[in-house]
Amino acid sequence: MPAPMSAAAIEASAPQRSLRRFDDTAWEHGPGAHLEHLLETGCVLHFPQLPFVLQESERPFLDPRWSDGKSKNISLREGSRLRGAQGTPQQLEALGAMIGRFAMQAQQLVERLFPQYRGKLRAGNASLRPFEVAGRSSSWRHDDTRLHVDAFPSNPMHGVRLLRVFTNVHPGQRPRQWRVGEPFEDFARRFAPRLRRPLPGSARLLRLLHVTKSLRTPYDDAMLQLHDLAKADLDYQRDAPQAAVDFAPGSTWVVYSDQVLHAVMGGQHMMEQTFYLHPDDQLAPETAPLRVLERVLERSLGVPRRA
Repeated sequence: MPAPMSAAAIEASAPQRSLRRFDDTAWEHGPGAHLEHLLETGCVLHFPQLPFVLQESERPFLDPRWSDGKSKNISLREGSRLRGAQGTPQQLEALGAMIGRFAMQAQQLVERLFPQYRGKLRAGNASLRPFEVAGRSSSWRHDDTRLHVDAFPSNPMHGVRLLRVFTNVHPGQRPRQWRVGEPFEDFARRFAPRLRRPLPGSARLLRLLHVTKSLRTPYDDAMLQLHDLAKADLDYQRDAPQAAVDFAPGSTWVVYSDQVLHAVMGGQHMMEQTFYLHPDDQLAPETAPLRVLERVLERSLGVPRRA
């Protein structure tokens, strides 16, 4: 477990200012719009009155027993393939339909909030996360109660952004408890002296051995190092600027999880939809982690700009 957070770190003002609240009450329409600039500068967009309303027949799915026990998520892939679940064919069809309905509403939300991204976002998996966060055992690398940015050892992103829509669907009063950390560029500059260049030929070897699904770029290598350095540094976990935030049941929040340092401290029953965006399709491409790291490290990270 990470070291306890210091009072000074929790009271730090910079992460708290990154939380922006909006009073939207519907996915497909509302006052929030043209919010790309906030998202791209590392803000967490919080919609406390935007619930994903479950149908009465769907409420029994808020139970870990529907998981097949092999994954912490029940996910809907490529719009139709349900993974990580168990049940009768009829039950799995209903569960998949529920997750698919959330995916559709998340799509409506991002198209409304971020008109700059229309036609450019690519939808990834949608998932139901039914398990309790607190007390779940894991290695330090997989311990999401430690501040981190998202990076994947087996799935190089090549600079593509990770935009995520989350909704707390807990049937009671249990909030989803997060910590939000310092701005990405401050974080990158803090750990930059400890980043090491990948060994020549290592990316091709990892691909040949099927450790990675595609060639790992220097950008992906740097992001993985940042992920691990932050999680392994207990002093950083305790003392880094950060803010605690609770997302109550019935609330939704949107974030670039490859940019915003975050830790999940508690909660159960959440829906999530991932979207992918090429950094050159941003309103301000220079805010992407790829471009920030290239400025900080003063070198190219192996991802060409799109023609």
